[in-house]
Amino acid sequence: MSLQYLTRKTALTATTKNPLTTNFNHLRSFPRAWLNRRTKHDPKLKSVRPADRIKWWNIVPGDQICLRGDTEGTVHEVLSINRLSNRVFLKNTSSPSKDSAAPQTKNYHYSRCQLYVGEYRLPPKDDPTGALVQQPVFASRIGTSQPKWDYSRKRWVWRRYAISTVPKFPHLSGKIRIPWPDKAKKKHPEASLYDTPLDEVAKITYELPYFEPKLNVASALPEAAAETEYLDLIYNPHLGTQYDPSAPFELYLKLELANPHSRAKKLQRWKAWQAGTHVLLRTIAHDELKSLGGRSVRQAKADAAFKWRELVKEEQTKKKKARWMHTAQMVKWQNKAAKKAKKDERQRRRLTELVLQDVPNQIVPPVLKERHRATT
Repeated sequence: MSLQYLTRKTALTATTKNPLTTNFNHLRSFPRAWLNRRTKHDPKLKSVRPADRIKWWNIVPGDQICLRGDTEGTVHEVLSINRLSNRVFLKNTSSPSKDSAAPQTKNYHYSRCQLYVGEYRLPPKDDPTGALVQQPVFASRIGTSQPKWDYSRKRWVWRRYAISTVPKFPHLSGKIRIPWPDKAKKKHPEASLYDTPLDEVAKITYELPYFEPKLNVASALPEAAAETEYLDLIYNPHLGTQYDPSAPFELYLKLELANPHSRAKKLQRWKAWQAGTHVLLRTIAHDELKSLGGRSVRQAKADAAFKWRELVKEEQTKKKKARWMHTAQMVKWQNKAAKKAKKDERQRRRLTELVLQDVPNQIVPPVLKERHRATT
């Protein structure tokens, strides 16, 4: 899972061929509703409890393993893994599925997998004193070194060792290191007629403009022409060339080609805003210290800081409201205000036209009786 946070999409696509451990999102819990299939085309999502999930995976795609209980000792290659369900998918074990048209690959639990250590000459299992025979050795117990975070590669790295093997070594002292699988090299297709040759790519097609090397020249760089003059030159080249033809084209389009949302422009605007706020703070503090009015210097500085924070907050609020003032939002606010006015008018009319019926156990206050008699 490459995303920083666990979502339903990353949970559905938890089966990965990436052998690297960059985060521990698979240890996070998620709602059980994610396990429900919305349509028949959705994949089946299986998961174990977060407490039962494996944190450090020593079996990754590309490893060779053997299944526990396999008397033949068949060596399989790991195709992919699922860190949510602790399942290991094997290569070349696909079979047709009833639920989907795509074939399903056989998968087994992590605990059933034994890493392949290598081929060694060992005595047969039935005859420990017999002649040595070349046979595969698998790790029945794995040990690891202390995992460390690699800042350059941005992932967790550690070493894995075979502490106990099947079949066992007669005189095993220590542990056997198991190397990680080599990363598959990316294969590039051969060049065709539609590909650009390497010599064409290496050609330098941009020529630098000519600058006067003399020191007495007022401006070494060519001045940018006005927009109207430049467009006149483009559309009417027969009138004559007024500018150096070797000057770079970007010189006349520096404003159009400059990205206002670039990181440098944002940083420049932020620094300008910071400088403005600091100048405002110094101005307010200077005014407060000029007229103390019986306050101490410390209290005057505190009052200046409070006024400065309120002004900055008010300015940010105004900018935020100004961004809201577009046509769609204004129309929405007008409709909302009109609906609210209609609702208030209906409530006022209902209260005005309210008439009580004569029913038992109804008491009219004496004040209202006197007013009713006076009006009638």
